Amino acid sequence: MTPPEAPVGRLMVCPTPIGNLEDVTLRVLRTLSSADVVACEDTRHTRILLDRHGITARLLSIHEHNERARAQELSGRIAAGETVALVSDAGMPLVSDPGFALVRGCIQAGLPVEVLPGPSAVITALVASGLPAASWRFVGFLPRGAGELRALIAGAADTLVAFESPRRLAATLELIAQQDPDRPVAVCRELTKLHEEIRRGGAGEVAEHYREAGARGEVVLVVGAAAAGQADHEAAIAALREIVAAGARARPAAAALSRLTGVPANELYRGLLADGQ
Repeated sequence: MTPPEAPVGRLMVCPTPIGNLEDVTLRVLRTLSSADVVACEDTRHTRILLDRHGITARLLSIHEHNERARAQELSGRIAAGETVALVSDAGMPLVSDPGFALVRGCIQAGLPVEVLPGPSAVITALVASGLPAASWRFVGFLPRGAGELRALIAGAADTLVAFESPRRLAATLELIAQQDPDRPVAVCRELTKLHEEIRRGGAGEVAEHYREAGARGEVVLVVGAAAAGQADHEAAIAALREIVAAGARARPAAAALSRLTGVPANELYRGLLADGQ
């Protein structure tokens, strides 16, 4: 007699509300209620959502400090036949949230992975911004270094979507305004929550508002694409940065790049100095 095959469970990736607890799909609720275990970023946070919808489930934490070990444990349970639901505190797991190690581990082990659709602060902010959505780029949390941030913003050839700290928001907007005060931006704050705010306008005027009023809560920043000339200019500076890092002298390298790109050598050199080279 052929022995029966061992049962194989599955990983269910479940997006959760980004603010309003009613913004959860029926399918996600059904999955959370039937899963053998719910792996979550913060058990206290997830318990609030489950209590709101009358769901009793076993919770297990998975966060940046235990993700690798927990991923091995959970993939083993899935291989043994259990269904594991993966959630983060808000939105889609893995999008600037824990969960990658678990999903990757399950895929490598040939275990079923099913991703459910649902809320996303990234998509919500992009649509709410009113900026072009045909071609866009999500970069997670913005870099803290001024040079890296300046290069990212100036070189953006598409609409840019990013998470930003409310404490750094005004300074980031001022940096964008230094490059182009009319650069279109949208600050999407506390999306779907009681104090939701979406402020659209040129970088200069929006920077002035938050410099005076400050900001609180969760912030998604949407930035319109840079003008073609500005993006080309920053790409040339980025190339110069790489050449100098490889050992070339800055001024001769700037002169050579100027002949190739048409960007004045002095501008390339000043851009390099602005990045602290």
